[in-house]
Amino acid sequence: MLDEPAGPRAIRGATLTALEREDLDLYGVEELRERIERLQAEIERAQARLDRKQAGRSAAEALFSGRGGE
Repeated sequence: MLDEPAGPRAIRGATLTALEREDLDLYGVEELRERIERLQAEIERAQARLDRKQAGRSAAEALFSGRGGE
């Protein structure tokens, strides 16, 4: 069985741009609280990825900077 080809990928950051433009007046108090909780969880996910990438970069820089004098 063949899978259908995937559609075009969204432009990087397009989802965030759409969120920024969304009319928040349409949401009730509880919906806004839930939205904030979900956005905070996404911030934490992005921060964790950033921390891992920075740690990897630091490790690579430390590895290669030690070879400069050889």
